Parts: sequence; structure tokens; C-alpha cells
Amino acid sequence: MTATPSGTRPRALTGRRRTGRAALVGAVCAGLAAALAGCGGEDPDAGTNGVGKLPAAKIESKARAAAERADTVRLSGNVVSQGRTYKLDMRLAKNGAKGELSTKAAAFSLLRVGDALYLKADAAFWAGEKSANSGTPDESAAAKLGGKYVKVPAADPVYKRFSGFTDKDTLLGSLLGLHGKLATGDRSDIDGVRTIRVTAAAGSGGTLDVSLEGTPYPLRLQRAGGAGVVRLDDWGKSVDLRAPAKDQVVDYGSRISGRG
Repeated sequence: MTATPSGTRPRALTGRRRTGRAALVGAVCAGLAAALAGCGGEDPDAGTNGVGKLPAAKIESKARAAAERADTVRLSGNVVSQGRTYKLDMRLAKNGAKGELSTKAAAFSLLRVGDALYLKADAAFWAGEKSANSGTPDESAAAKLGGKYVKVPAADPVYKRFSGFTDKDTLLGSLLGLHGKLATGDRSDIDGVRTIRVTAAAGSGGTLDVSLEGTPYPLRLQRAGGAGVVRLDDWGKSVDLRAPAKDQVVDYGSRISGRG
């Protein structure tokens, strides 16, 4: 057996140690790179419209401005107004609207084309309207109106009560207000669209979820005081508005409510 000279390492051992050190250095470098990347984190606003970086008040302002500029929107959900809870599904445009509205007592369709407002409901609804205004239901008059589109006179209380549900600017203006100090809340998504939430008075003054993709439209609103939750979608999509066929319309003259 040949002796190894003093101070000289065996070649096989030296090679293994060098390989081991190289592997260790590689692992440390890879770990360090991963750690550095992790420290930076993924940018939550990558690929968004950037409103998530703004103060809460600015986000709300941009959402309201986007809603005002849009020609159309679909609004659905529940709204509490003057002590009544309305369930609605309305498609709103600049020149009118169409959709469904209901309360615990009745359900009906609304259609407005320009200034002409049409309301379609059953006979029980019209009997209730007559009774509320005169104290006496008129079954005969109600039967003539049930199931037809009634062209509502502009001076009638029915017009004043329901036309606001067909006016995009009026309806959104009354719904989109938040009450209290604003703050940004959680990021989430609505139907796959990334959103950021603006809260008022820690949520008690309402919350508004705003799109982080494309135009910063408001997509969901929870109103203050439990006054309803509504969804807003189909921004900018065409709404087909046309007057009903003549054989489906009843023009009741200058006044509906209280007429005998």
C-alpha cells in the first residue's frame, strides 16, 4: 500500500468536498433569491386600473364620476325608501328605463321611454291605488287596467312615486352616497372582477365595492342603516327601449289615482 505524503489530501475526498461546497453555495443563493423576492411580495395592484393605491375619498369620487359618465347600467337588489322595501331589477339608460319592481304587497313592470311612463300591474294593485286615494276600491276600473301597460299621467301621484326608479341620474345619485369618515377596506372580487371596498363610519355608514379592472365602476353597494344592498353591472350595455304595442296600452287620461 502506497503511503500518502504528509499534508496532501486524497484526490477523491477533495473532489467530494468541493462538490459539496458548490451544492451548499447554490442552495444558499437560491434560498436568498427566494427570500428577497418574498420580501418584495406580489404587487396587489399589478394589472389593475390603479385606484387601489388612492385614498378612500378619491376612490369614491372616481366611482361616482364613472357612474355619471356611463350611458347605461343594470341595478338590482333591495332598497328601503320611505319605510317600504322595494325589490328591483332595473336597466337604466339616459333616455329611459325598463325592469321589475315589487313590494310585499305587489309586483309590477316599469317602462319609461323619454317622458312617457308605463306601469304594468295586476288588478289588485290598481284597486289598492284607488282605495289608498279615495278610501273605496273600484274593482271595475282596476279590472280595465290589470295586465295592461298603463300610460301614467305626469301629474298623477303614481308617476311621482315611481318615475324616480326609472331615472338613472336620480336613482344613482340617491343610492351611491356614503355617510361618515371614509376608509379603504378589503380587496375581493365580484363575479371574477377584482374590487376594493370603501367603507364609511367603519361600515355603519355604508360600503361601496369598486372595480379594480378597467373603468372604476361601483359594483356593489350596501346602504347605511340597513337600507338595502344593490348590485350594479352591465355598465354601458345597450338597453332596448321602445313603447309597448298600442293594443297593450291603456291611456287613462290626466289622472289615475282617485278616478271613478
